[in-house]
Amino acid sequence: MKLKDILLEMNVGDIKENEEMKSHTTYKVGGVCDLFVTPSSIDNLISLLKKLRELDVKYRIIGNGSNVIVSSKRFKGVIINLCKLNKLEINEETICVEAGYSLIKLTNICANNNLAGLEFASGIPGNVGGAIYMNAGAYKSDMSNILESVTFIDNKLNLKTLKTSELGFGYRKSIFMDNDYVIVSCIIKLEKGNKDEIMKLMNDRRQRRIESQPLEYPSAGSVFRNPSDTIFSGKLIEDLGLKGYSIGGAKVSEKHANFIVNYNNATAEDIKNLIDYIKEKVKEKYNIDLKVEQEFVNF
Repeated sequence: MKLKDILLEMNVGDIKENEEMKSHTTYKVGGVCDLFVTPSSIDNLISLLKKLRELDVKYRIIGNGSNVIVSSKRFKGVIINLCKLNKLEINEETICVEAGYSLIKLTNICANNNLAGLEFASGIPGNVGGAIYMNAGAYKSDMSNILESVTFIDNKLNLKTLKTSELGFGYRKSIFMDNDYVIVSCIIKLEKGNKDEIMKLMNDRRQRRIESQPLEYPSAGSVFRNPSDTIFSGKLIEDLGLKGYSIGGAKVSEKHANFIVNYNNATAEDIKNLIDYIKEKVKEKYNIDLKVEQEFVNF
């Protein structure tokens, strides 16, 4: 029996065969995967993971593809997309939300409910799970500041909940990066605020992003972490004269040097080669090892 038929029989969610990953990444790059599965619930996700492990099938979990670079090679296995894990419950200042929920959508809903504290995330294009995984942040705030707890599937495929203080958060860092845990939901604690003030702050920041970031091309946001609070990756790259430098169809943005854009049908390999080139030049000139924020898949 084919894997697709086994999973269809299990009714774990939507299943597509030979799906192009460039349709599921914000860089618009990536090869074909054998199966692309979108589980419709946490229980379905656990059943799916159990079956894939039992059959020793390679798999990879993604959110909305806003922080990954998927190679052009065929992915021989299953890509699991969590976008249907999108339940949301608001109880006064407490929010319970599943991992597949859009972060930008959540910031707007919070603003409309007079809830303050999540404004920093209004321009982060990922989903809640991905934002927790890398402790996404902006404007001197991040996910760890507003999270109360996170529920995840552990290595033994059991559901487990830990408080924020137990999750090893740091700058663009969490324990999820060092384990095979799968984030499925979280509890966020915000404060009562004024809708008009929250929306004004979010709109001001949105305008600033439009002016300073290359939103007209496919990209995946900032490529490198800042080496410190006073050393900025974009400035290092700009000072090397690399704005506009390209390899294949990938280019260092002329608008913001810490963005790489797909300006002319780039491949994932073009982007990776450009990242490697920038790292090499920064190391050569400043003796700084830039750390990549984005994740390489299937290289």
